[in-house]
Amino acid sequence: MTKQHANWSPYDNNGGSCVAIAGANYCVIAADTRMSTGYSILTRDYSKICKLADKAVLASSGFQADVKALQKHLAAKHLTYQHQHNKQMSCPAMAQLLSNTLYYKRFFPYYAFNVLGGLDSEGKGCVFTYDAVGSYERVGYSSQGSGSTLIIPFLDNQLKSPSPLLLPAQDAVTPLSEAEAIDLVKTCFASATERDIYTGDSLEIVVLNADGTRYEYMELRKD
Repeated sequence: MTKQHANWSPYDNNGGSCVAIAGANYCVIAADTRMSTGYSILTRDYSKICKLADKAVLASSGFQADVKALQKHLAAKHLTYQHQHNKQMSCPAMAQLLSNTLYYKRFFPYYAFNVLGGLDSEGKGCVFTYDAVGSYERVGYSSQGSGSTLIIPFLDNQLKSPSPLLLPAQDAVTPLSEAEAIDLVKTCFASATERDIYTGDSLEIVVLNADGTRYEYMELRKD
């Protein structure tokens, strides 16, 4: 008889979806709260959103143990930055730090798919989207996670961001008002929850604007 070896993997995929939309003077970052493995739900109220700085919020799906390790690393780096510079890191600076951190681990990557949202130095909304090894791009909206294949086509249809090849370069921010962007995010998740078994339970929304940070919650399907 041939020996059967157990297939062990250092990674898992805990599912879930994240979305971020940048506006003229706000940014909306949202994620569901379901954490799964295979066909089992581990918990129904796990937050995938982490506030890294006053004007930078990270939403991550993938392997949540790696996500937690990544968040701790970024928090430590940000603390060092604050002691050295006497100020908080801007969102574009945090975006570069996150890219460098992911790229540094490229041979044994953090299995984390990130969307970073916030406000830039001019107070405009900004969204940065990543792959697992640190390749990133500033966009007007993005989605990551198990429901992203359902959400991105819908956002493309609703928001149609200008091609990055157009000259002169067009602004990536969306033309929607803050309230419209929040409604759009809610519609995205209500729709994705119907078709993706790893997305559901409830929705956590973080809104960043000149007044600060605001949290909103919405119930999603529990099945």
